[in-house]
Amino acid sequence: MSDEYFYGVTLSSSHQSETWDPEAKAEYPRSNKLLIRQALLGPDAKPDELNVVQVETMCLQDSIKIPVAILKVGELRHARLDIEFPDAPVTFTLIQGSGPVHLIGHHLLGALVEEFEDMEEMEEEMLDEEEGDDSQFKDEDDDEGEPKGKKSKMSNNAKGKATSPKKNAKK
Repeated sequence: MSDEYFYGVTLSSSHQSETWDPEAKAEYPRSNKLLIRQALLGPDAKPDELNVVQVETMCLQDSIKIPVAILKVGELRHARLDIEFPDAPVTFTLIQGSGPVHLIGHHLLGALVEEFEDMEEMEEEMLDEEEGDDSQFKDEDDDEGEPKGKKSKMSNNAKGKATSPKKNAKK
């Protein structure tokens, strides 16, 4: 089970950078995920000024810096984003313009132990479904009116293909 909290930050000429790093402040291990949904240009932004927000985060083996929003009064004051950051730290920087640019999203917080338990439950459910699927097919075959004896004689050959009941009956 995870908790969801509002996340928001304002970048401007006086506050150009913000780092999201809840793991540095945590007293006990928890999983964290940041979801950024929108970037909004504030009403007091300067006309004809490009405002570029860059994100720096870790990718598979290295860090990456990439722009995620380019906003301009009179052209684009709002950018709808759907970006997930599963690993901290994540740094947002206003690399061009004076803003203000508001980033809005959600901070998801969940216990690592709970996620592990959820994974175990999912594996058990998948095993139960696989067992349930076999019985479902047997029930459907019973409805066709064939005697159970014929079905029990069917088997798979070495290539995984089902042999016909007549071939099994001759053995």
